Amino acid sequence: MSETLTKYLPDHAVKPAFELIVAHRVHLKIVNERATRHGDYRKGMNGKHEITVNGSLNKYRFLITLIHEISHLVAFEKFGRNIKPHGNEWKYTFQQLMVPYIRPEIFPNQILPLLARHFRNPSASSDTDATLSLALTQFDQQHDKNYVFEIPYGSVFRISNGKIFKKIAVRTKRFECIEISSGKMYLFNPNAEVELLPNSLQVNK
Repeated sequence: MSETLTKYLPDHAVKPAFELIVAHRVHLKIVNERATRHGDYRKGMNGKHEITVNGSLNKYRFLITLIHEISHLVAFEKFGRNIKPHGNEWKYTFQQLMVPYIRPEIFPNQILPLLARHFRNPSASSDTDATLSLALTQFDQQHDKNYVFEIPYGSVFRISNGKIFKKIAVRTKRFECIEISSGKMYLFNPNAEVELLPNSLQVNK
């Protein structure tokens, strides 16, 4: 398992992460990318702790996701199964488990202050922290996706479920976009990944 982890984690994170997996008897599955989530945790019928993480994540996002999911396990074991999945008990556990990894041997220097800020009050997904998410994205493999914040106003784009929107305006930190088929207005985080449609496919509405 530790050899496998070297493909997915920063070098200096492999040993402590492997020890954490062993200590908590985690059955780790590395799976093909799922658009809706980076990873998940569940306790199987046989009592095994099963954690799945997307294998397509870059090493830094993979590490954050792995510790996020192990934190669910540890919080449930310590505080009981009636706690909220992303409540204060989980936040405290995630902070404690993540602190040893927030150092320059593991994360690039430009990411460290963003991580330190994020982990003062970690959210259910690091993607909701747009600044951290965009900073982590620079380490992804190249792809043809765009982000809502970088496309021009009036552009038409498609999201992963096939729905098509037009970028209209900015509201505080998010962007108002109108769904072409229904005319309904939706708010998008700036780091939402979208497929920009060519001018020939754009619709005037």
